Amino acid sequence: MNARSEADCIPPWQRLLAACLSALILVACARDLSAQSSGSAAGQTAEAAAQDAATPAVGGHSSLPDFSQLVERYGAAVVNVEVVEKPQAGQGAQGLSPNDPFFDFFRRFGVPPPGHGDRSRQPPVRGAGSGFIVNPDGYILTNTHVVANADEVTVRLTDRREFPAKVIGADERTDVAVIKINAANLPVVKLGDPTRLKPGQWVLAIGSPFGFENSATAGIISATARAVPGENYVPFIQTDVAVNPGNSGGPLFNMAGEVIGINSQIFSRTGGFMGVSFAIPIDVARNVEEQLIKTGRVVRGRIGVTIQDVNAQLAESFGLDRPHGALVSSVEKDGPAAHAGIAPGDVILAVSGRPIERYGELSSAIAAMKPGAAAALSLWRNGHEQSVTVKVAELREPTQSAARDGQSREHAADEASSLGLTVRPLEPREKEQAGTQGSLLVEEVSGPAQAADIEPGDIILGINGKRVHTVKELEAAARAAGKNVALLIQREDAQIFVPLRLP
Repeated sequence: MNARSEADCIPPWQRLLAACLSALILVACARDLSAQSSGSAAGQTAEAAAQDAATPAVGGHSSLPDFSQLVERYGAAVVNVEVVEKPQAGQGAQGLSPNDPFFDFFRRFGVPPPGHGDRSRQPPVRGAGSGFIVNPDGYILTNTHVVANADEVTVRLTDRREFPAKVIGADERTDVAVIKINAANLPVVKLGDPTRLKPGQWVLAIGSPFGFENSATAGIISATARAVPGENYVPFIQTDVAVNPGNSGGPLFNMAGEVIGINSQIFSRTGGFMGVSFAIPIDVARNVEEQLIKTGRVVRGRIGVTIQDVNAQLAESFGLDRPHGALVSSVEKDGPAAHAGIAPGDVILAVSGRPIERYGELSSAIAAMKPGAAAALSLWRNGHEQSVTVKVAELREPTQSAARDGQSREHAADEASSLGLTVRPLEPREKEQAGTQGSLLVEEVSGPAQAADIEPGDIILGINGKRVHTVKELEAAARAAGKNVALLIQREDAQIFVPLRLP
């Protein structure tokens, strides 16, 4: 008798049913495992997306940043700045220069030279720029070139409210100006640390290019501490952010929503954006802001040297391993550097332990030091490095703008307000070059001086036959002269009396 297994005793239909049930159970388990795997992958993807939103893209594997929240949060603190400037003497399109031979011909016969007639008929000059609120009580940062020579300044907020603004102060060397409006509880920006910037990081500009208010443009940092020809006191931030006329004075934000610079300049062959723009680091601007608000002027350090960049040929000539540092080309006689023994041909490699790669870095480093401070310099001389200490002196500014509200102008002890003259003392070297005995150089004109066609660059010699050498003497002589003043000036090689009628 053949033995049969227990399975053989199961009818065929039951075996078929059991097989089907097993297949169904396996399919269900597979679906459950697939769902768990998909859920886990979805969670990982969401986390990665959140990280990508906060971290700049690397290698093109994540999406571009979204600036919408930044614009929404801080855009209201960015303002439009409109200025009105009255036309200056000779601004007419057909105006004759006072040096033109026909200028005196017209004047002798009592006929105003072309372009020098009734300036009230000439339309005012209008301009616009941007700015941003740094204090809820109405203090705003912008560029000096936006508000320079403005007779009226108007600030427009994003909610379309408009306020007349007062120029608290403006610094030409850094192109930073502070203006103020009478308002409270205003939205403000958050300030960042530009020393932490790196080329390749994303940045955002908000401003009013061509009058299109609150326009946002984005790009990356191209370079830091960039030297611009003719600008030795600002280590610019270079970007490829689209900056156009009207963006000047607006903020440059990092991805954290912090202002790290003020958009100031563009490099262009056409007048429009070409991919190279420059911003003033906010730490430089903040230092200027604090001084302008506190004293109306900016104090800078100087050591009395003329410097230039070190190229490859110069580096080889002086025995340097590579081009770096600031080459001293001349030393001011009896200046701080001369007293410390610095000589032409020295290469300054560091200031107080801070390396100097480009010559502009030396200017900004010394300018940031307080007069009287000791600057420890590392020099390269005769193939060897050595150290010297220089006592920093104060850099005397030719002229600095102070508060200007409406048509009134105030200057820090440099303006003879009744005459409409802004003057500064001539340096001994300037007096020698000009061949003059005068001591006061005209920087700006307005009011009676403008009506009499006094020009910037004229040298004040005296009033009504009395010689003047200081601003106080000039103001005292003007008060004693009454309503009619005969101002003796030197223009180039000629001395002439110019009549002024005071109001």
